[in-house]
Amino acid sequence: MKRILTYGTFDLLHYGHINLLRRAKALGDYLVVACSTDEFNLGKGKRCYFSYEERKQLLESIRYVDLVIPEESWEQKANDVREYHIDTVVMGSDWEGSERFEYLKDLCEVVYLPRTPEISTTQIKNDLGLSARRDA
Repeated sequence: MKRILTYGTFDLLHYGHINLLRRAKALGDYLVVACSTDEFNLGKGKRCYFSYEERKQLLESIRYVDLVIPEESWEQKANDVREYHIDTVVMGSDWEGSERFEYLKDLCEVVYLPRTPEISTTQIKNDLGLSARRDA
């Protein structure tokens, strides 16, 4: 069984996210999604509209996703690859060449998939004039 892992925040889930998850799952048999926790996002300067638990529930409802785990730090990726017996890490092409993922090539295959160009969570928030959080 070929195991795939991807990382993301997955706030305001949209068809670009679904495209990434569908294409990632097509590369293997079992898809693990590491969803950034609220605390990790705050450390990155990001505030989500939906909480980690809400985003996790949404991801778990998608047929391409087999397991959702918390992403709590940048440093956990190598451990995730080993713990979940990952064959391939898949990320959007905007991460290509980033030291955040390139070092994983020593442990597994790393694949960068093209982003869905006309959609992003940031663009949705900007278009709707949404604040970064419901309570803001």
